[in-house]
Amino acid sequence: MKNPLRLVALSALLLTSMAQAAESLTIDVHRDANCGCCKSWISHLQANGFKVNDHVEADMSQFKQQAGVAPRLASCHTAIINGKFVEGHVPAEQVVALTKRHDLKGIAVPGMPMGSPGMEMGDHKDAYQVIGLRNDGREEVIAEYAGN
Repeated sequence: MKNPLRLVALSALLLTSMAQAAESLTIDVHRDANCGCCKSWISHLQANGFKVNDHVEADMSQFKQQAGVAPRLASCHTAIINGKFVEGHVPAEQVVALTKRHDLKGIAVPGMPMGSPGMEMGDHKDAYQVIGLRNDGREEVIAEYAGN
């Protein structure tokens, strides 16, 4: 690295920009009352500038169905932002990007990959993808995160 101070400044600018982008965004998170990782994901969103409305649901399966989440995309919690679903442990930067994608019904991180936001446990990180569900029903990979 030729100039570590430049890299630090650039990183700080990027994080500040992301937090400012999320600053005005409100997201409704729907979860089971006993889910600890859901609360951790909410903390991740709040740390990135989101205003979070936390809703405890008696029947998450029914809520997911109403939100349009396909069973193959399911995880433990479902959020709604601007009428679109966010399923599972999606990084905040991808939630911000979703708000600019008019061709998507929602995005998901299927399952509960270790190392994704809210699923941090030590140094282990699973590789995972953020999957977008288009308005026409097709899926696309929106982002990929490497494991270790």
